[in-house]
Amino acid sequence: MQVDYTKLWSRYKEMGHKNKTDLIEMAGISTNILAKLTKGEFISMDSIQRICKALNCDVGDICVINNVEG
Repeated sequence: MQVDYTKLWSRYKEMGHKNKTDLIEMAGISTNILAKLTKGEFISMDSIQRICKALNCDVGDICVINNVEG
């Protein structure tokens, strides 16, 4: 399984943000979490909750789980 955060970055851009690192302060996440988001890796539900709160959205608005066999 893979996680796709394309929706997150689209929403973030629509809100007028250009620099991904601003999400660190906005959502109270670490640089490691930002790196995982950029690489499409899984992050904790706590981090997802923080991001959703900062962007005023739901989980389905920022990520999609893709079933990929491999």
